[in-house]
Amino acid sequence: MATNTTTVAPPGAPPSGAVRAGRRPALRRDGRYAGIFLGPSLAGLAVFTLFPTLMALGISLFDWPVFGERTFLGIDNYTHLLHDPVFRRVVLNTVLFVVLYVPLNVVVSLGLAVWVGPKIRGRQAFRVLFFIPVMTPMVANAMVWKLLFQPGGLIDSGMQSWFGIDAPNFLGSSTWAMPAIVAMSVWQGFGYNFLVFSAALDQVPQSQLESAQIDGAGPLQRFRYVTWPMITPAIFFATTMTLITSFQVFAQPFILTQGGPGVSTQTIVMYVYNQGWQFLTMGLASAAGWVLFVIIMVITAIQFVGQRKWVNYDV
Repeated sequence: MATNTTTVAPPGAPPSGAVRAGRRPALRRDGRYAGIFLGPSLAGLAVFTLFPTLMALGISLFDWPVFGERTFLGIDNYTHLLHDPVFRRVVLNTVLFVVLYVPLNVVVSLGLAVWVGPKIRGRQAFRVLFFIPVMTPMVANAMVWKLLFQPGGLIDSGMQSWFGIDAPNFLGSSTWAMPAIVAMSVWQGFGYNFLVFSAALDQVPQSQLESAQIDGAGPLQRFRYVTWPMITPAIFFATTMTLITSFQVFAQPFILTQGGPGVSTQTIVMYVYNQGWQFLTMGLASAAGWVLFVIIMVITAIQFVGQRKWVNYDV
Protein backbone atom coordinates (compact mmCIF):
# COMPACT_ATOMS: atom_id res chain seq x y z
CA MET A 1 0.00 0.00 0.00
CA ALA A 2 1.50 3.35 -1.07
CA THR A 3 1.97 5.98 1.56
CA ASN A 4 1.31 9.61 0.63
CA THR A 5 3.65 11.95 2.53
CA THR A 6 3.33 15.69 2.52
CA THR A 7 5.57 18.37 3.96
CA VAL A 8 3.82 20.63 6.37
CA ALA A 9 5.24 24.16 6.66
CA PRO A 10 5.79 25.46 10.19
CA PRO A 11 3.08 27.72 11.51
CA GLY A 12 3.49 31.27 10.23
CA ALA A 13 6.01 30.33 7.49
CA PRO A 14 5.26 31.75 4.00
CA PRO A 15 4.60 29.32 1.17
CA SER A 16 7.69 28.30 -0.85
CA GLY A 17 6.26 29.93 -3.97
CA ALA A 18 5.94 33.21 -2.12
CA VAL A 19 9.60 32.96 -1.03
CA ARG A 20 10.77 32.43 -4.61
CA ALA A 21 8.56 35.27 -5.83
CA GLY A 22 10.00 37.53 -3.15
CA ARG A 23 13.56 36.75 -4.23
CA ARG A 24 13.06 37.76 -7.84
CA PRO A 25 12.65 41.52 -7.22
CA ALA A 26 15.70 41.45 -4.94
CA LEU A 27 17.78 39.71 -7.62
CA ARG A 28 16.62 42.17 -10.26
CA ARG A 29 17.43 45.07 -7.96
CA ASP A 30 20.92 43.67 -7.27
CA GLY A 31 21.42 43.20 -11.00
CA ARG A 32 20.53 46.83 -11.66
CA TYR A 33 22.93 48.02 -8.98
CA ALA A 34 25.69 45.83 -10.43
CA GLY A 35 25.01 47.26 -13.89
CA ILE A 36 25.16 50.82 -12.57
CA PHE A 37 28.55 50.26 -10.93
CA LEU A 38 30.04 48.14 -13.72
CA GLY A 39 28.67 50.24 -16.56
CA PRO A 40 31.32 53.01 -16.54
CA SER A 41 34.17 50.50 -16.32
CA LEU A 42 32.76 48.33 -19.09
CA ALA A 43 32.15 51.39 -21.26
CA GLY A 44 35.71 52.57 -20.70
CA LEU A 45 37.04 49.10 -21.51
CA ALA A 46 35.04 49.00 -24.73
CA VAL A 47 35.88 52.54 -25.87
CA PHE A 48 39.53 52.79 -24.82
CA THR A 49 40.71 49.16 -25.11
CA LEU A 50 38.54 46.85 -27.19
CA PHE A 51 37.68 49.33 -29.94
CA PRO A 52 41.27 50.60 -30.46
CA THR A 53 42.55 47.01 -30.42
CA LEU A 54 40.13 45.89 -33.12
CA MET A 55 40.68 49.13 -35.03
CA ALA A 56 44.42 48.49 -35.02
CA LEU A 57 43.81 45.00 -36.39
CA GLY A 58 41.83 46.50 -39.27
CA ILE A 59 44.42 49.21 -39.95
CA SER A 60 47.19 46.59 -40.03
CA LEU A 61 45.63 45.15 -43.20
CA PHE A 62 45.95 48.45 -45.08
CA ASP A 63 48.53 50.83 -46.39
CA TRP A 64 47.19 53.54 -44.07
CA PRO A 65 49.02 56.85 -44.42
CA VAL A 66 47.95 59.68 -42.15
CA PHE A 67 47.13 61.70 -45.25
CA GLY A 68 46.26 60.23 -48.60
CA GLU A 69 44.51 57.24 -50.07
CA ARG A 70 44.31 53.99 -48.11
CA THR A 71 44.94 50.72 -49.92
CA PHE A 72 43.99 47.24 -48.76
CA LEU A 73 47.10 45.03 -48.51
CA GLY A 74 45.89 41.93 -46.69
CA ILE A 75 48.79 40.41 -44.76
CA ASP A 76 51.50 42.28 -46.69
CA ASN A 77 52.38 44.40 -43.64
CA TYR A 78 53.00 41.25 -41.61
CA THR A 79 55.05 39.78 -44.45
CA HIS A 80 57.11 42.97 -44.55
CA LEU A 81 57.80 42.69 -40.82
CA LEU A 82 58.85 39.07 -41.21
CA HIS A 83 61.49 40.03 -43.79
CA ASP A 84 62.53 43.35 -42.26
CA PRO A 85 66.02 42.99 -40.68
CA VAL A 86 65.40 46.07 -38.53
CA PHE A 87 62.25 44.58 -37.04
CA ARG A 88 64.00 41.28 -36.37
CA ARG A 89 66.75 43.15 -34.56
CA VAL A 90 64.15 45.12 -32.62
CA VAL A 91 62.47 41.89 -31.49
CA LEU A 92 65.85 40.50 -30.37
CA ASN A 93 66.56 43.73 -28.46
CA THR A 94 63.22 43.44 -26.67
CA VAL A 95 63.81 39.80 -25.80
CA LEU A 96 67.30 40.66 -24.51
CA PHE A 97 65.86 43.38 -22.29
CA VAL A 98 63.24 40.96 -20.93
CA VAL A 99 65.80 38.21 -20.29
CA LEU A 100 68.05 40.61 -18.37
CA TYR A 101 65.43 42.71 -16.61
CA VAL A 102 62.85 40.22 -15.33
CA PRO A 103 65.24 37.92 -13.38
CA LEU A 104 67.16 40.88 -11.95
CA ASN A 105 63.97 42.64 -10.88
CA VAL A 106 62.57 39.53 -9.20
CA VAL A 107 65.85 38.57 -7.50
CA VAL A 108 66.55 42.08 -6.19
CA SER A 109 63.00 42.67 -4.96
CA LEU A 110 62.71 39.22 -3.36
CA GLY A 111 66.14 39.49 -1.74
CA LEU A 112 65.32 42.87 -0.23
CA ALA A 113 61.90 41.65 0.90
CA VAL A 114 63.54 38.73 2.73
CA TRP A 115 66.12 41.06 4.25
CA VAL A 116 63.49 43.55 5.43
CA GLY A 117 61.79 40.79 7.41
CA PRO A 118 59.38 41.06 10.32
CA LYS A 119 62.20 41.26 12.86
CA ILE A 120 64.13 44.18 11.36
CA ARG A 121 63.80 47.64 12.88
CA GLY A 122 62.48 50.48 10.74
CA ARG A 123 60.74 48.07 8.40
CA GLN A 124 58.03 50.51 7.34
CA ALA A 125 60.64 53.17 6.58
CA PHE A 126 62.46 50.75 4.28
CA ARG A 127 59.20 49.94 2.50
CA VAL A 128 58.57 53.61 1.82
CA LEU A 129 62.19 54.19 0.78
CA PHE A 130 62.24 51.32 -1.71
CA PHE A 131 58.90 52.34 -3.22
CA ILE A 132 59.92 55.95 -3.91
CA PRO A 133 61.43 55.19 -7.37
CA VAL A 134 58.13 53.61 -8.43
CA MET A 135 56.22 56.75 -7.50
CA THR A 136 58.71 59.07 -9.19
CA PRO A 137 57.89 59.91 -12.83
CA MET A 138 59.88 57.66 -15.14
CA VAL A 139 60.85 60.56 -17.40
CA ALA A 140 62.46 62.38 -14.48
CA ASN A 141 64.28 59.24 -13.36
CA ALA A 142 65.54 58.56 -16.88
CA MET A 143 66.88 62.10 -17.21
CA VAL A 144 68.80 61.74 -13.93
CA TRP A 145 70.25 58.40 -15.00
CA LYS A 146 71.23 59.89 -18.35
CA LEU A 147 73.28 62.51 -16.49
CA LEU A 148 74.91 59.74 -14.44
CA PHE A 149 75.82 57.60 -17.44
CA GLN A 150 77.05 60.23 -19.88
CA PRO A 151 80.80 60.99 -20.27
CA GLY A 152 81.84 63.43 -17.57
CA GLY A 153 78.90 62.36 -15.42
CA LEU A 154 78.99 61.18 -11.83
CA ILE A 155 79.98 57.59 -12.66
CA ASP A 156 82.75 58.68 -15.03
CA SER A 157 84.05 61.27 -12.56
CA GLY A 158 83.99 58.76 -9.71
CA MET A 159 85.95 56.14 -11.65
CA GLN A 160 88.52 58.74 -12.68
CA SER A 161 88.93 59.92 -9.08
CA TRP A 162 89.07 56.50 -7.44
CA PHE A 163 90.69 54.28 -10.06
CA GLY A 164 92.27 56.71 -12.51
CA ILE A 165 90.39 55.26 -15.49
CA ASP A 166 87.54 56.47 -17.66
CA ALA A 167 84.15 54.82 -17.39
CA PRO A 168 82.78 53.10 -20.50
CA ASN A 169 80.62 55.19 -22.78
CA PHE A 170 77.50 53.54 -21.41
CA LEU A 171 74.95 55.20 -23.67
CA GLY A 172 77.15 55.50 -26.76
CA SER A 173 78.31 51.89 -26.92
CA SER A 174 76.23 49.09 -28.39
CA THR A 175 77.81 46.79 -25.79
CA TRP A 176 76.95 48.87 -22.72
CA ALA A 177 73.76 50.67 -23.74
CA MET A 178 71.33 47.82 -23.06
CA PRO A 179 72.85 46.92 -19.64
CA ALA A 180 72.61 50.61 -18.71
CA ILE A 181 68.92 50.67 -19.65
CA VAL A 182 68.33 47.48 -17.66
CA ALA A 183 70.09 48.93 -14.60
CA MET A 184 67.95 52.06 -14.69
CA SER A 185 64.79 49.98 -15.20
CA VAL A 186 65.54 47.67 -12.26
CA TRP A 187 66.07 50.67 -9.99
CA GLN A 188 62.82 52.21 -11.24
CA GLY A 189 60.66 49.11 -10.92
CA PHE A 190 61.85 46.79 -8.16
CA GLY A 191 59.84 48.58 -5.46
CA TYR A 192 56.49 47.26 -6.69
CA ASN A 193 57.53 43.61 -6.56
CA PHE A 194 59.27 44.31 -3.26
CA LEU A 195 55.91 45.21 -1.71
CA VAL A 196 54.25 42.15 -3.29
CA PHE A 197 56.89 39.81 -1.87
CA SER A 198 56.95 41.60 1.47
CA ALA A 199 53.19 41.12 1.84
CA ALA A 200 53.53 37.44 0.90
CA LEU A 201 56.30 36.90 3.45
CA ASP A 202 54.10 38.43 6.14
CA GLN A 203 51.64 35.56 5.59
CA VAL A 204 54.23 32.86 6.32
CA PRO A 205 53.47 31.52 9.83
CA GLN A 206 56.36 32.18 12.18
CA SER A 207 55.45 29.03 14.09
CA GLN A 208 56.38 26.86 11.09
CA LEU A 209 59.70 28.64 10.67
CA GLU A 210 60.44 28.21 14.38
CA SER A 211 59.52 24.53 14.23
CA ALA A 212 61.86 24.02 11.28
CA GLN A 213 64.62 25.82 13.17
CA ILE A 214 64.10 23.58 16.20
CA ASP A 215 64.37 20.56 13.90
CA GLY A 216 67.80 21.78 12.81
CA ALA A 217 66.98 23.50 9.51
CA GLY A 218 69.31 26.35 8.61
CA PRO A 219 68.26 29.68 7.05
CA LEU A 220 68.54 28.40 3.47
CA GLN A 221 66.66 25.20 4.28
CA ARG A 222 63.90 27.14 6.01
CA PHE A 223 63.55 29.41 3.00
CA ARG A 224 63.64 26.53 0.51
CA TYR A 225 61.23 24.14 2.22
CA VAL A 226 58.98 26.43 4.29
CA THR A 227 58.96 29.97 2.89
CA TRP A 228 59.33 29.30 -0.84
CA PRO A 229 56.25 27.04 -1.28
CA MET A 230 54.08 29.58 0.53
CA ILE A 231 55.13 32.56 -1.59
CA THR A 232 55.08 30.87 -5.01
CA PRO A 233 51.68 32.45 -5.89
CA ALA A 234 53.16 35.90 -5.26
CA ILE A 235 56.27 35.03 -7.30
CA PHE A 236 54.10 33.83 -10.18
CA PHE A 237 52.02 37.02 -10.08
CA ALA A 238 55.06 39.29 -9.92
CA THR A 239 56.89 37.41 -12.67
CA THR A 240 53.89 37.46 -14.99
CA MET A 241 53.16 41.16 -14.53
CA THR A 242 56.84 42.10 -14.83
CA LEU A 243 57.18 40.06 -18.01
CA ILE A 244 54.15 41.73 -19.60
CA THR A 245 55.33 45.25 -18.78
CA SER A 246 58.95 44.57 -19.81
CA PHE A 247 57.88 43.56 -23.31
CA GLN A 248 56.27 47.01 -23.58
CA VAL A 249 59.38 48.96 -22.53
CA PHE A 250 59.57 52.34 -24.23
CA ALA A 251 60.37 55.36 -22.07
CA GLN A 252 63.76 54.17 -20.79
CA PRO A 253 65.46 53.52 -24.16
CA PHE A 254 63.62 56.42 -25.78
CA ILE A 255 65.01 58.93 -23.29
CA LEU A 256 68.41 57.38 -22.57
CA THR A 257 69.54 56.36 -26.06
CA GLN A 258 66.73 57.14 -28.54
CA GLY A 259 67.14 53.51 -29.60
CA GLY A 260 70.82 53.86 -30.43
CA PRO A 261 73.60 53.42 -31.11
CA GLY A 262 72.06 52.51 -34.45
CA VAL A 263 69.09 50.34 -33.50
CA SER A 264 70.93 48.40 -30.77
CA THR A 265 68.46 49.45 -28.05
CA GLN A 266 65.33 50.05 -30.10
CA THR A 267 62.40 48.00 -28.79
CA ILE A 268 59.16 46.85 -30.40
CA VAL A 269 57.15 49.70 -28.90
CA MET A 270 59.74 52.19 -30.14
CA TYR A 271 59.46 50.61 -33.59
CA VAL A 272 55.68 51.05 -33.44
CA TYR A 273 56.12 54.67 -32.39
CA ASN A 274 58.62 55.43 -35.14
CA GLN A 275 56.56 53.78 -37.87
CA GLY A 276 53.39 55.53 -36.75
CA TRP A 277 54.59 59.04 -35.95
CA GLN A 278 57.93 59.44 -37.68
CA PHE A 279 57.27 57.64 -40.97
CA LEU A 280 53.44 57.99 -40.76
CA THR A 281 52.87 54.36 -41.83
CA MET A 282 50.01 53.51 -39.50
CA GLY A 283 49.35 50.15 -41.14
CA LEU A 284 52.87 48.89 -40.46
CA ALA A 285 52.81 50.32 -36.94
CA SER A 286 49.51 48.55 -36.21
CA ALA A 287 50.87 45.27 -37.58
CA ALA A 288 53.93 45.54 -35.32
CA GLY A 289 51.66 46.29 -32.38
CA TRP A 290 49.63 43.18 -33.07
CA VAL A 291 52.79 41.08 -33.33
CA LEU A 292 53.74 42.33 -29.86
CA PHE A 293 50.24 41.54 -28.59
CA VAL A 294 50.47 37.96 -29.88
CA ILE A 295 53.94 37.48 -28.37
CA ILE A 296 52.74 38.64 -24.95
CA MET A 297 49.60 36.49 -25.11
CA VAL A 298 51.54 33.35 -26.09
CA ILE A 299 54.18 33.79 -23.38
CA THR A 300 51.52 34.57 -20.76
CA ALA A 301 49.57 31.45 -21.76
CA ILE A 302 52.75 29.37 -21.42
CA GLN A 303 53.30 30.83 -17.97
CA PHE A 304 49.79 29.94 -16.86
CA VAL A 305 50.19 26.39 -18.14
CA GLY A 306 53.61 25.99 -16.54
CA GLN A 307 52.61 27.42 -13.16
CA ARG A 308 50.63 24.26 -12.41
CA LYS A 309 53.93 22.44 -11.88
CA TRP A 310 55.53 24.80 -9.37
CA VAL A 311 52.96 27.21 -7.88
CA ASN A 312 51.47 25.92 -4.64
CA TYR A 313 47.98 27.21 -3.83
CA ASP A 314 47.28 24.65 -1.08
CA VAL A 315 49.23 26.25 1.76
